[in-house]
Amino acid sequence: MWSALPLSPTDTVLLFAIVLAAGLVRGFAGFALSALVMAAAASFIAPVLLIPILWFQEMAASLLMARGGWREANRLRAGLLVAGNWAGWPLGLWLTVSLPATTSARIALVLILVLAALQLLRVNIPALATRWGTLMAGVVAGIASGVAHVGGMVVALYVLSQNDTARSMRGTLVLYLFLGSLGSLVYLLGFGVMTPAAAKGALFLLPVTLLGVWLGSKLFNPRWEPYYKPFCLSLLIGLAALSLIRSLI
Repeated sequence: MWSALPLSPTDTVLLFAIVLAAGLVRGFAGFALSALVMAAAASFIAPVLLIPILWFQEMAASLLMARGGWREANRLRAGLLVAGNWAGWPLGLWLTVSLPATTSARIALVLILVLAALQLLRVNIPALATRWGTLMAGVVAGIASGVAHVGGMVVALYVLSQNDTARSMRGTLVLYLFLGSLGSLVYLLGFGVMTPAAAKGALFLLPVTLLGVWLGSKLFNPRWEPYYKPFCLSLLIGLAALSLIRSLI
């Protein structure tokens, strides 16, 4: 079962705990599943093995949350972000072969830290509220995905900068990740990363992921909605800082 992921029993239990916690956050916030697993598990699993496995986890989470996401999302905004993301991916991949991977990742993470901190300080950028601003945010996210696999964090930061309700922001993120995953599958297949072994490992993790997502979705209720944006911004800062520190060690 674990031929694609040679793990000891201890690491297997640790991975289950990480995936459950990441699913819990995904269910509540609408994003961060892949980022959390990458940040916590990349020390004992190669990222190139995790990427296709996490595609299945993200797709399963999106399908579980699809009903609420479609109903509550700003669909035009999500569509523009996805279009920009698909356009930016090739440029990001080109930059990956032109720049040192570590350098480009650090630049992207520092940028996320600064922008998230500005959001916590309630500094707004009016140009981002336009359709062109939304499209360009998607392009930047696509570039960030191709360079450092942090495109979802860029989109989350953009969505959180809008003056929408917590439900609309969460729904937009869910819809974006679902549509974006469909596009990224083409790249994963094209580069030969998506393999039967990866699919086998992914299916083994799915029940744990879905349990976490279901529990997290139950936590998203009117009582906790006022804390949604501060929680997500703090989560972004924490993830970016953790990833940045890990890249420096």
